[in-house]
Amino acid sequence: MIHSEISHYRMASQKLYLENQCSPEEIVRHFGAMQAQDYAMAKWAIGSRCNSSEKEIEEAVNSGKIIRTHILRPTWHFVSADDIYWMLDLSAPQVQRFTISAAKKFDYDLKKLDQINNKIQKLLSGNNHLTRDEIMLELDIKRTSKEDFLSAAIMMHAELDGLVCNGRMKGKQITYALLEERVSKPKTKLSKEESLAKLALRYFESHGPATVLDFSWWSGFAPTICQKAINAIELQLNSIAVDNQTYWLAKNRSLEDNFRESVHFLPAFDEILISYKSREVSFSGDHQSKTFTNNGIFKPVILENGKVIGIWKRTIKKDHVKIETEFFNETETSKKEILFEGIKAFETYLETKVIIE
Repeated sequence: MIHSEISHYRMASQKLYLENQCSPEEIVRHFGAMQAQDYAMAKWAIGSRCNSSEKEIEEAVNSGKIIRTHILRPTWHFVSADDIYWMLDLSAPQVQRFTISAAKKFDYDLKKLDQINNKIQKLLSGNNHLTRDEIMLELDIKRTSKEDFLSAAIMMHAELDGLVCNGRMKGKQITYALLEERVSKPKTKLSKEESLAKLALRYFESHGPATVLDFSWWSGFAPTICQKAINAIELQLNSIAVDNQTYWLAKNRSLEDNFRESVHFLPAFDEILISYKSREVSFSGDHQSKTFTNNGIFKPVILENGKVIGIWKRTIKKDHVKIETEFFNETETSKKEILFEGIKAFETYLETKVIIE
């Protein structure tokens, strides 16, 4: 394998080559965790990899088959209900250091956060799904600023404690519910070493070829810890050396059966970019600064055969969705028509008309 082929293999690992008959929850389980702070775009990250509509994916989230919570790094992720508990046990302690530090700025120490958790448990008990503002109102906690960092830290701490997760959407508002009322606790627990090995295998099977630093970035664990996890599953993976870097990927990963010319309109914060420390293989030129900012804002991208060739945005109208595109290089009209075939999947997913302007 040469460096330029890595992006093709990643497309295959990320289920972007073949049409997948997988359910939304199976897609999420394949990835382990999918970044999901932009809820509308995160649903499309799943939809772009299976044949499900936006309504079907939202139903999987509302029903608790897919859990949306803070995990791995201090941001929202989608996680399969089957994986939520062992993944929380593994990653919550490292992320909680962030939330506890944030809460201390408002004179909320760990003892006070735990007392708040007890009150939240009583509020949500009995499948009561409330928005963050409704919870804060009941707790008589005033908004601290425009960004409202205190209530965010309180709810993140409750999530990382395994107390709450997303509830059913209330219109366009996100609610919280008790995790144990959505997903039953497993009877057995994995050790930290078993969980790390499981997380590593899930990552390289769904994201490979990738390096130890890529896995460290995605998981939030130090490179030394990540290397130990790789050592534990080394026999279950293949490895290749490219430019003196070791890349790990699933065994029996082959492009012969599923490589095809393809164009994808992928969402902001998609795993195809955000899950790697180094992203050069996804670009043919110096266009990374047009795609994501230094402070971590990722734009929706147009992907042609594994390479980012432009960005796009969508605007919801009354009876259609407007799509605007910006290609990095001049694209002849005939090629644009072929590229715009890639938006048809988005139109099917939305179940509404899409107009490109």
